[in-house]
Amino acid sequence: MKKIKVYLQYPWKFPDSPYYKYLIENAPEGIHYLNAGNQKGVLINKNFFWFSNFLKRNIRRFVDFFGTSFPNTHLSPDGDYDIIHCAHCLSKNKNKPWVADIEGIWQMYLGKKKNIPQSKLKKILLDKNCKKILPWTESVKKEIEEVFPEVKHKLEVVYPAIPEKKFVKRKKKSINLIFSGRYFYWKGGLDALEAIDILTKKYKNVYGVINSEVPEKIKDKYMKNKKISFYGLIPQEKLFELYRDSDIFVYPGYSDSFGFGYLEAMSFGLPTVTVDGFARKEIIDEGKTGFVIDKPKNLNPLVIDKLIVQELVKKVSELIENPFLKKNMSNECIKVIKGGKFSLKVRNRKLKKIYEFAK
Repeated sequence: MKKIKVYLQYPWKFPDSPYYKYLIENAPEGIHYLNAGNQKGVLINKNFFWFSNFLKRNIRRFVDFFGTSFPNTHLSPDGDYDIIHCAHCLSKNKNKPWVADIEGIWQMYLGKKKNIPQSKLKKILLDKNCKKILPWTESVKKEIEEVFPEVKHKLEVVYPAIPEKKFVKRKKKSINLIFSGRYFYWKGGLDALEAIDILTKKYKNVYGVINSEVPEKIKDKYMKNKKISFYGLIPQEKLFELYRDSDIFVYPGYSDSFGFGYLEAMSFGLPTVTVDGFARKEIIDEGKTGFVIDKPKNLNPLVIDKLIVQELVKKVSELIENPFLKKNMSNECIKVIKGGKFSLKVRNRKLKKIYEFAK
């Protein structure tokens, strides 16, 4: 059977989303991805990571400053392939069919949301070569439908997926809580750290792990608590060791439109306690794979929110004090990665059908 050749088109030379790492390493049967060499999934070089994000952030700021906006389109080179898969962007190509996976509508353009270039984007999305738009979640699908109802027939949700993990939990009497996120404040690190600090003092057998670039002034405040360990940016292998040895994922995730940390934690059987946000309740099944706390209207990630901390402590305490509940949630987490909506099996089946239709 001849393989379908799919050219991956990125908006940046070195994309840093785990989505494409897991896509390339676990391709659907009969699919061959081209332009996959630069995909490392996670940038672990600290200097390059900050430079890359500085560059992207300031390009968007530059466009915003002039009050304009334009489609985030890229031209793929001619070559021996059947279809283009646009990663976080759209295509300029006129001679090849293409699909695009979209984490949020903001990836379709550069500029302010109030200045979405609707007429230009609509023309691109309605072009005959645009075969499918693949929102990561139902929330993104709804977001796109509200702005571009004419392309509803081209929208098909394909949830991201990650491989199930082969691991053995170490036998221990302690319970380890973990927060992990690149951007400490915007991922809710301040509230998570405060909650973990309280919980490690409340329970003798509870310890905490913080994997993030924690500002020194914040770290100094909590360093006296010897039951909390701090890590900066680390290789994925090391992060997975931390997940393996942890029991509960404490992750508010304020800025996430998706958040691969949820899936990676679930793959190690970690129930999540998080705060409501975009698509959050699609990812965390309330009462089954974790708890989702209500988000206040006027949230400031730079300041400790006492009500959120109080709710984080309350929900994590439920899991600490109820081993049966924690075990059930852990099993549900592994199920959803092994054969549920975030499984490779489900994602690959959908993607293969889409590629076959598009080519």
